[in-house]
Amino acid sequence: MVFPKIKSNISDISSYTGSKEKYPMFIARVQAGFPSPGDDYVEKNLDLNELLIKNPSATFFVKVEGDSMVNAGINSGDTLVVDKAVEAKDKSVVIAHINGELTVKRIWLAKGKVFLNPENEEFSPIEVTEETDFDIWGVVTYVIHKV
Repeated sequence: MVFPKIKSNISDISSYTGSKEKYPMFIARVQAGFPSPGDDYVEKNLDLNELLIKNPSATFFVKVEGDSMVNAGINSGDTLVVDKAVEAKDKSVVIAHINGELTVKRIWLAKGKVFLNPENEEFSPIEVTEETDFDIWGVVTYVIHKV
């Protein structure tokens, strides 16, 4: 199924500006079980832009408010990296503009119908019908949150 493309720009969402900062990347892996001795040197510098941004001119960031996606690891206060150049597919997590509001949900295609599904059983899926004012603004590619 082909989803609608973006129809307008977003003024209240951060656009990617192309930072050149690089951060140390250690060659040693961090154990999630028992600790292991660490190496005392850096393998290379990590460029977060290279890691997180595949399409700079089509990337924006958005802050999450609410709990409808907590079971997908998306919490209130998180920052999402969103790529407008990535094609939304069945089960993609997307930023959608629906009936005048922005939301982050998972796209579900079922029996020829399109649904925006929350990842929290306290919320109900939203069926997208022909009467629904609906656009997909981009596909969520990364979630940034504090631990």
